[in-house]
Amino acid sequence: MMIKRARLIKLLRKVHLWVGLWAALLALFFGLTGFLLNHRSVLKIPAAQTQESSLELAWPSPAPANARELADWLSRELKLDQPAQRVRSEAAKPVPWGDKTHQQPAHWMVSFVSPASQVQADYWVGNAYITVKRTDNNVFAMLNALHKGGGLGVWWILLADSLAVSLVILSLTGMWLWVLMRKRR
Repeated sequence: MMIKRARLIKLLRKVHLWVGLWAALLALFFGLTGFLLNHRSVLKIPAAQTQESSLELAWPSPAPANARELADWLSRELKLDQPAQRVRSEAAKPVPWGDKTHQQPAHWMVSFVSPASQVQADYWVGNAYITVKRTDNNVFAMLNALHKGGGLGVWWILLADSLAVSLVILSLTGMWLWVLMRKRR
């Protein structure tokens, strides 16, 4: 069943309109943040600045059995509202040092990331403490993180991907409309 030319043009115009509206909203955000980030030195915009702080926490009792349990404990202890973005565990291994080899203990690393801040914890198995570093972002560092999608998870990536797909659809429907509208009657 062939769609008549007039109905096809009407459908393409509607798709082009609504996808264009969505793409315009997202492009406005990415365009403004990109412009600010690109011209921060020329416009004398305060650079993306961070404030760092660190602390050492005593090893908890009962002790976490693995890096995932450590992440859960840190989330509760430090009252972090976002889940751990990255939890890594390196097994104990021999490390060459000069002409000898030493046994390095297992190493657990946990990261909590959001556009406003980043918390990183390191623990070497056997230590009596956990080293925690926190980095807080100013407004421009937060805009930079939003623009790059830092610490926002899969939903933000899908939102940004929807802009890319929208631009492809806009290009295709725009060219198709142009071809259909240029035909001689």
